[in-house]
Amino acid sequence: MTILFIGDIFGRTGRRLLKDNLKKIIEKYKIDFTIANGENSAGGIGITKEIYTELISYGIDVITLGNHAWAQKQIFDFIDDANRLVRPANYPYGTPGKPYVIIESKGKKIAVINLCGRVFMDCLECPFKTADKILNEIEKKADIIILDFHAEATSEKVAMGWYLDGRVSAVLGTHTHVQTADERVLPKGTGYITDVGMTGPINSVLGVKKDIIIKKFLTSLPSKFEAAEDSGQINGVILGINDDNLVSYINRLKIS
Repeated sequence: MTILFIGDIFGRTGRRLLKDNLKKIIEKYKIDFTIANGENSAGGIGITKEIYTELISYGIDVITLGNHAWAQKQIFDFIDDANRLVRPANYPYGTPGKPYVIIESKGKKIAVINLCGRVFMDCLECPFKTADKILNEIEKKADIIILDFHAEATSEKVAMGWYLDGRVSAVLGTHTHVQTADERVLPKGTGYITDVGMTGPINSVLGVKKDIIIKKFLTSLPSKFEAAEDSGQINGVILGINDDNLVSYINRLKIS
């Protein structure tokens, strides 16, 4: 089985890129299942019901979120009914939405988990212990397990990869919007990359209009962020899943 994971979709540019290119990518690389991080898909922050439906229609099977999950107020009106939308699992018990989903495809049950890091981010429940809890729950329910680890610190992401090596199919980092060059298959068969990258405007500062961010650095004054728009770039990774439901290869995808 071949799985495509698309890095953080940012604003209108990111959505347009997938509308124009995703089906071609799926056909070219013979993709069986597609996951994307969509926490920045609505103008660069959060997601709406309309955008969730739009992204699914392009051929995305599961959408993950992150620390901006709640940025759009209407999220609370639809998240419980969105069967292919996953919010960070280490929010407190009772938080709306699904901490993971299990979707059957090509005869395999694929679990997609979303976790947020704690270093330099909001203090949530321990992602490592939360991962243990979920893996215990789904041990006999899922064949392939993909974790979107939405975290700031490289060290925390690398540690999670080693912690889950051999226990999940892949640990894929998101959040920092810059694709890293450290993709590898860990010794026990888990695919790993520190950050998948961003699908959105390339002439920007992590998706935001560059002049706004430069001014903020120069003045230290608060600024309203606005999503940049240009021809953009698509960042992702392609995973080859073997008969043991682990990773035989992980390849970076970068289209600009």
